[in-house]
Amino acid sequence: MASEEQCSVPLRWRSISLTHIEFPAGDLTGQVLAYTSLLPIAILVGFVTLIVFKRELHTISSFGGLILNEGVNWLLKHILREPRPCEGAHTTLTTEYGMPSSHSQFIWFFVVYFFLFLYLRMHQTNNARCVELLWRHLLSITLLGVALSVSYSRVYLLYHTWSQVFYGGVAGSTIGVVWFFITQEVLTPLFPKIAAWPISEFFLVRDTSLIPNILWFEYTVTRSEARNRQRKLGTKLQ
Repeated sequence: MASEEQCSVPLRWRSISLTHIEFPAGDLTGQVLAYTSLLPIAILVGFVTLIVFKRELHTISSFGGLILNEGVNWLLKHILREPRPCEGAHTTLTTEYGMPSSHSQFIWFFVVYFFLFLYLRMHQTNNARCVELLWRHLLSITLLGVALSVSYSRVYLLYHTWSQVFYGGVAGSTIGVVWFFITQEVLTPLFPKIAAWPISEFFLVRDTSLIPNILWFEYTVTRSEARNRQRKLGTKLQ
């Protein structure tokens, strides 16, 4: 819980435009953490952008897991009905309940799911083994730092207690692991059939589950196609 001292000292809050995330006026750390707590929104926008431009079934399934995770959070909040710290400190909240933290649950779902995707779904396909392992480890450390920062921001800004953030992280991590293996073991075998549906073909929905490293595949295919087109263009101009 937030200390009595924190709650008894009145703070003048400022909000980030459009988002209504509040931070103590004149507190640079609080302002930085307020922007940090907006990362889940950026991740959602990124997912929608990927779905619109890539239309890949695994990405759509991952997004479905995020939506399920948010639904579970809403349900848990309305079952447990634990109030937020310093009741009344923030006036722009969508719900008065704080257990578990939705930001913490969201970011830990995303990070744990991404860890599993990075190390179990994407496999080595070229000879740069050390380089690939290095960037995976660096990316993992960065994501871990992001998850910890978002979680801490919710406590610092008096939106949640430590326990609400902790259990949000536990819930998000658990759902992330479960949803990843549901996607891998249950949904992935169905992806070829789903991709063959007329509606999927109409919307250009694709299945890349048999391609171990989609980044490397897209890079090599794009480079090869560009060279072929350049060669044909050069032939026509002669």
